[in-house]
Amino acid sequence: MQPEVALLVAALYVLLGRWIVAARAGWRHTAFAALNVAALYTFVFYNRDERFVLLFNLMFVAYLALVSLQYLALRQWSHQPGWLPWLAFAVPVGMLAFIRYAPVEQTAGLVNSSVRDILHRHPEFTLVWIFAGFSYLAFRTSHLVLEIRNGVVPRPGYGEYLGFAFFAPTIFVGPISPYSQHRRAFSDTDRPEIPVGQALLRVLIGAVKYRFLGPLLNQLTYSGLLLDGHPHKWVDLPIAAVAYYLYLYCNFSGFCDIAIGGAGLMGISVIENFDNPFAARNMQEFWNRWHISLSRYMRDVVFSPLSKTLVRLFGPRNANHAIAVTIVVVFLLIGIWHGIGWNYAAFGAMQAIGVAVAHYYTIFLKKRLGRQGFAAYHKNRLIHAAAVTVTFLFFTASLFLFANDWSSMKTIFEMLRY
Repeated sequence: MQPEVALLVAALYVLLGRWIVAARAGWRHTAFAALNVAALYTFVFYNRDERFVLLFNLMFVAYLALVSLQYLALRQWSHQPGWLPWLAFAVPVGMLAFIRYAPVEQTAGLVNSSVRDILHRHPEFTLVWIFAGFSYLAFRTSHLVLEIRNGVVPRPGYGEYLGFAFFAPTIFVGPISPYSQHRRAFSDTDRPEIPVGQALLRVLIGAVKYRFLGPLLNQLTYSGLLLDGHPHKWVDLPIAAVAYYLYLYCNFSGFCDIAIGGAGLMGISVIENFDNPFAARNMQEFWNRWHISLSRYMRDVVFSPLSKTLVRLFGPRNANHAIAVTIVVVFLLIGIWHGIGWNYAAFGAMQAIGVAVAHYYTIFLKKRLGRQGFAAYHKNRLIHAAAVTVTFLFFTASLFLFANDWSSMKTIFEMLRY
């Protein structure tokens, strides 16, 4: 789709969405679901290339079928006592695991031999962007099960569920905004007031970060600077490392700004995903500022229940160690979620080390300095500046694992000759 046409269609989507959300009619949930299903097909699965029309249409049908199965599981088990709600929770997560790790070509052959042949003839064809979209969708729909189980929200109807699951602004890069916040837009008494000018400014800021600053910084990243086939000085490595961090921030937060602003134009509030991560003084604080919605999801789904279980098993005296073990599990899962490959697991392990060190260091300082001494330590500007710098450098270094597979790492170090 041409950029001009895509922009026009996006504007039409926002206008229709704003009109539907503002309506006070019983049909609005069905209409909003239909609008977002149509947007999903138009922006993701509509393809003019005759070679891939069948493939994309089948994937679109599969998307609808998988989400419908998730809803059936939610409807059947989310209100049940005991462990049954966790079964409903596991359905979208299990589907995500299957989609990510099942061999694509062989799995496609089970559905349609023509699709398998297309994938075999075009090994360069990738579905990574679709897998990423299903990740965010699965996280939001699985979290909805817990919200229903805990009595936070009532069980939605099928139309409400589809409108939330396929909500176009957040489907591919998040934020992983909860259903409890999404449904407020359709409330008669608790609707968020989002000024149009503020939402438009958010979209503009995001577009500048995503379309201008991101591509500009990308020219100095590992792929843009070091993987050009020419030898480089060692000083280029830290330049590429810092540039990649800034590029990733502009690219990711910029897209989130566009999503949050676009949703706001329709009157739908979406949670923030970034809160100035460059100001974090340790890795524990960093992950409360970076990809906030993922951190909250992992806190609610993994960290809280697992840490409580470990404390019960090993006793309150070992609570700090139980928390450290949980930190390792959480960040290994985060690393694996980001992609297939040992480098992503290693990236997760580095985050676990950073957060666990911050956890134990905080405990040490509180015991050594006492309450007043610890407060004075936190207020010290020189210590604060040093801590922020170390955190920035640590995360920058860890992104080397995130940005490069083994082959790219080997090539980079071969190019650094003098």
